[in-house]
Amino acid sequence: MSKIPTVDGIPVPLIPSSEPSTDRKTLVKAKDAIDSPPSRFSLRLSAGWWRSLQYVGMSLHFLAPPRPPSPTFSRTIPSTISRTKGSFALQFYTPKGYDSKNTSKKYPTIVNFHGGGFTIGNATDDARFGRFVLDTCDAIFVSVDYRLAPECPFPVAVDDGADAILYLIRHANELHIDPSRLATSGFSAGANIAITSTLRLAEYLNATPRPLVPEHTIRAVATWYPITDYTLSRAERRATSVRPDQTLPDNITSLFDASYLYPPELILANPLLSPSKASDQDLARGIPSNVIFYTCEWDMLLREGEELAKRLKKHPIRKNVFYKMIPAVPHGWDKSPDPLKPAAHSEELYLECCERLRDIFIKD
Repeated sequence: MSKIPTVDGIPVPLIPSSEPSTDRKTLVKAKDAIDSPPSRFSLRLSAGWWRSLQYVGMSLHFLAPPRPPSPTFSRTIPSTISRTKGSFALQFYTPKGYDSKNTSKKYPTIVNFHGGGFTIGNATDDARFGRFVLDTCDAIFVSVDYRLAPECPFPVAVDDGADAILYLIRHANELHIDPSRLATSGFSAGANIAITSTLRLAEYLNATPRPLVPEHTIRAVATWYPITDYTLSRAERRATSVRPDQTLPDNITSLFDASYLYPPELILANPLLSPSKASDQDLARGIPSNVIFYTCEWDMLLREGEELAKRLKKHPIRKNVFYKMIPAVPHGWDKSPDPLKPAAHSEELYLECCERLRDIFIKD
């Protein structure tokens, strides 16, 4: 019997898809991707229910030894870039020796974004990965509780991501952050934000006259099984998977898409939504020099991730790309709700990623 797919610690029973197999067709607007979308009120009710299930799933995920760390402290910050005003939280995990009163040492910092289809999830979901950041990189791990859809659809999450980076740069001295040694990371939807937040920040700084931003360098992005191209239909993605039975069923992906892709006239090729559609110039300018890119063999997002990783490595973009496809695992496999042990190979891959980040940080 096939294992039931999970999304961020939630087992998701397969429901027969109503989507027919399709040839390659470019979707243009949000309304092209969403068939008979429910009301925004209905989406909020559904999202609330899935968030409750996700909490249970992640609670089981955290029980497996070794237990992940808890945040050291948090900050709630106001949005400054988004047109949708509000606030969101940053969860800080700090390495051994970090002392808020000791200003002599500055730490590299990784800004992380959790998964959940931009609709569910919490900043603490990636604490297992954060443990390796602390121990291997001797870095601060800041995970972002960006605002979720359907309450806050695109581009709020991306704007919050850029705002989080901007806040850490501007407050680097008091937080003991070395602004010349920054990186972003993320999983699934958060992996999209790990990429698009750097594009959004570059766009903001380029368009803002004399922005008051200290000198800084985002050295790397570590992106785990990201969604990168919303102009592809879910049906097409499933049809290209080697294990369609292990892809997320359309009851959950439909919720995610209907929640985040709004309003109906939203252009799906927007580079801040679909970074695969960004120009070479924008990718060269906005993406950090080093890209650590993981995809999953049974994931419906495998091909678009692989294509973007290859493109980033080639002329004229020429980023330093490390790419790995993880064999025989589905999307989000590392968030397994098994309370007895971490997901297979997750810890060794987390360590591999963080060793690469450490080496990037120690380079001149």
